[in-house]
Amino acid sequence: MPMSPSTPDPAGASIGVGMVGHAFMGAVHAHAWRSVHRFFDVPLAPRLAVLGGRDPERTKAAAAKQGWPDVETDWATLVARDDVGIVDICTPGDSHAEIALAALAAGKHVLCEKPLANSVAEAEEMAAAAERAAANGQRAMVGFNYRRVPAIALARKMVAEGRLGTIRQVRAAYLQDWLADPATPMTWRLRRDKAGSGALGDIAAHAVDTAQFVLGDRISGVSAMTETFVRERPLSGEPGSALGEVDVDDCAVFLARFAGGAVATFEATRFALGRKNALRLEINGSRGSLAFDFESMNELSFYDGDDDPAEAGFRRILVTEPDHPYVGAWWPPGHLLGYEHTFTHEIADFLTAIGEQRDPEPGFADGLQVQRVLHAVEESAGNGTSWVGVSMSTERVIDA
Repeated sequence: MPMSPSTPDPAGASIGVGMVGHAFMGAVHAHAWRSVHRFFDVPLAPRLAVLGGRDPERTKAAAAKQGWPDVETDWATLVARDDVGIVDICTPGDSHAEIALAALAAGKHVLCEKPLANSVAEAEEMAAAAERAAANGQRAMVGFNYRRVPAIALARKMVAEGRLGTIRQVRAAYLQDWLADPATPMTWRLRRDKAGSGALGDIAAHAVDTAQFVLGDRISGVSAMTETFVRERPLSGEPGSALGEVDVDDCAVFLARFAGGAVATFEATRFALGRKNALRLEINGSRGSLAFDFESMNELSFYDGDDDPAEAGFRRILVTEPDHPYVGAWWPPGHLLGYEHTFTHEIADFLTAIGEQRDPEPGFADGLQVQRVLHAVEESAGNGTSWVGVSMSTERVIDA
């Protein structure tokens, strides 16, 4: 009896990968697929099988650059191929649900970029499909890569060990500035039909997932406001270009409460001049505090409330020791890791989950929960910052 494409080849201990999308996120995923088994002892090695994209020439050029031996211009054809066991979705959010549902129905494992979908209804359908597929041994994961920053993984460990005591307050922000210039042309990330939302889905989703991951807790309610600072942008970078409407948020700011009782503030913007990729997290507990900034991603600041007051203060932990999460697979102490390494860690964890026949984290159910937080933020902002609860149920909460 022939094996399913999602079943690892026992002789070669490998599995074929088909990736849909080849721009920024596709390039970093391709790098991770190529390198993961050279650094991590994963139970099976990924084989780059095929790259999917709509434009034949651009897709062929990307495949040559990224190391893909074949291309498809129809994602459905890619999903159906016998040499593809994993489908990696690196497309805009409007196609996540359709591709993921088809891939799961075809018996494939699925890695889907964040946010999981453009709506709660889509995310619910995807999470339900992933749960059904898990009974057949298929695995589905959403790509919240910042969980795999060694300093963030260490922060989670310290919180779980009780080093901070009872968590009281959280401050999370994701600050960028690439849209601060009104002359910056339109992009799919500024179109609701493609992206679902603006800074909220693009970067606040990361802040929400990172905070929930470190705390081991979930947001139960929010009060929010959003703003669009530039409502029209040039459709191209050419002089005299026509203008297009921006129909998503440029920034989102919200208060939140965690189910465990902690209170939090969140901010996401792509208008913070001078901040290039500042994902920041500070956690205050009854015994200590932690602080992190992705622009110094190899460092974690820790305040120990049990220290002698005469000597107390935040101290820097350089998270490059072999005993730190993920670091032992890389370089000697003090040799820094970068953004691309987080994706290699993500894929190493995904392949390990497949090989060990267990569900990966974060799964589609986790992606659904983040989508519910984003939906609550938009609902609150649209209703004068009213308090909106976030469902913890696995059942559907809105109509498709």
